[in-house]
Amino acid sequence: MYSSSNNSPASAAASSPMDNDSTNAMPAIRVRDLSFYYGTRKAIEGVSMDILSGKVTALIGPSGCGKSTFIKSLNRIGELDEGTVRVEGKVEFFGQDIYSPKVNLNQLRRQIGMVFQKPNPFPFSIYDNVAYGVRTYSKPSRSVLDEMVESALRGAALWEEVKDNLGKSALGLSGGQQQRLCIARALAVKPKVLLMDEPCSALDPIATMKIEELIHSLKHELTIAIVTHNMQQASRVSDLTGFFSTDESRIGQLVEFAPTTTIFTSATEPRTRDYIGGRFG
Repeated sequence: MYSSSNNSPASAAASSPMDNDSTNAMPAIRVRDLSFYYGTRKAIEGVSMDILSGKVTALIGPSGCGKSTFIKSLNRIGELDEGTVRVEGKVEFFGQDIYSPKVNLNQLRRQIGMVFQKPNPFPFSIYDNVAYGVRTYSKPSRSVLDEMVESALRGAALWEEVKDNLGKSALGLSGGQQQRLCIARALAVKPKVLLMDEPCSALDPIATMKIEELIHSLKHELTIAIVTHNMQQASRVSDLTGFFSTDESRIGQLVEFAPTTTIFTSATEPRTRDYIGGRFG
């Protein structure tokens, strides 16, 4: 169950530091003064950020700082976690307030796809896993569906590995292959944004490398936001990085948001520098 409170407009002080980014990339998702509650428990507070089109945005920070809650708030999947949630502030997807009562959640989650920490293939064939979302939103002919499945698997760099076994169970794939299958399943419905919540945390280094290579190739087609605990991964794959943390007075705050090179070489905030340097977290 969901309730919303959007009574406090974002102030100028809360605007994203990337508003005047020299790339002039347009924001796919614009977040302003966002606070998120599970019941009475506040998970994030006063977050403002632009997720820029065609860029990879990494979200880093210690466990419990709210970064996973934040990314789940961007397509409202956080509402499925537990009980009643409440939102203050605003999240806009290409200008549309996603917390408006008029929003079609199925359409929203089709356009803003999500890949989770643990691969979650359905107990179907490889083909039917990829086709699942397409069949939910449309009824293409078999030939068109075949093309869509192949395109999605190619987009996820998995086609050559599975093209001769599309009828076999997805559960027989390796962990890394399952994660790429889940990415293919998300890509099949042609999203504009792909959210990734620690997609490599359960994978070995070789599988992780393949996912990172995939992220680099996908950024030319869609916008990506990724939560990661791996500092090296954030520095390798992202254009922009947001550092989340907590202190005694504020829960789930965005401490600093800047180009990734700035965050990792000349962060403004001492807490950011301490975290990047391994002095806490």
